[in-house]
Amino acid sequence: MDLFDLGLVFATLRLAAPLAAAAMGELLAERSGVLNIGIEGMMLCGALAAFAIGTATGSPVLASLAGSLTGVAAAALFAVFVLWRRADPIVTGTALNLFALGATGSAYRLLYPPEVPLSDAPAVADWLPGLNPFVVGTALLVVGVGAFLSYTRAGLAVRAAGERAEAAHSQGVRVAAARWGCTLAGGACAGLAGAMLVLWISNTFVEGMTSGRGFVALALVLFGGYRPGRIVLGALLFGAANALQFRLQALGLEIPYALLLMTPYLLTLLVLALFAGRVRAPSDLARPFIARE
Repeated sequence: MDLFDLGLVFATLRLAAPLAAAAMGELLAERSGVLNIGIEGMMLCGALAAFAIGTATGSPVLASLAGSLTGVAAAALFAVFVLWRRADPIVTGTALNLFALGATGSAYRLLYPPEVPLSDAPAVADWLPGLNPFVVGTALLVVGVGAFLSYTRAGLAVRAAGERAEAAHSQGVRVAAARWGCTLAGGACAGLAGAMLVLWISNTFVEGMTSGRGFVALALVLFGGYRPGRIVLGALLFGAANALQFRLQALGLEIPYALLLMTPYLLTLLVLALFAGRVRAPSDLARPFIARE
């Protein structure tokens, strides 16, 4: 087995696509001024919903839709506290992540007791090697988010809501609506990313299977400087590191397993350390907005 071959490229795409999709949702939320720390929990909820609907119906389309809608529901719960009740987004997001971890684990055990035979989720078939609906959908999502934020009036309003909410409101921008819409859209992207983990990568659900990918998506937004193209490059870098550590394990090299498993996350920490002070976030990010007439 060669260390670098076409299979490694396909594995990189497979591991990078969910990160890129989740990061696009986080990009929308942060551009509107909402810091969505709960993206990890939204991905986890989406993964369980995709598995449950996928095994019940055998349809990857319905499973993907269920994952996205469940992500929207989790995002709505987050938005109720952060945007309506003006709670701290970091505390709320952390609480949502913990709630999702416990709730999905409990729901999974209730739905699938150990004595019940467990079916695999329907797999999304490749059209060509390395090319399937998730790859195409993620690429379209990246292009669509970039075009929306850069070239549309609504995208300009979203960016204004994140930069200067008071000034945007005085110019007729519906700041609260923009933030609600982007938060829910971010939840849909996170839920879809969770569905990808089930329908494309593992074909099953495992408790805590997101394994910090939501936090990696957060880091990718920072790494990419709020630019979709650079965010995708970061996702590919993380995907390549993850795929490479799997390949090294398969080769049986004398490298401790725990060290290989840590490699992608050490890379994420390095990215945060290098870029945290160099990227300017939206000025009103994580600041509550109170409309003054």
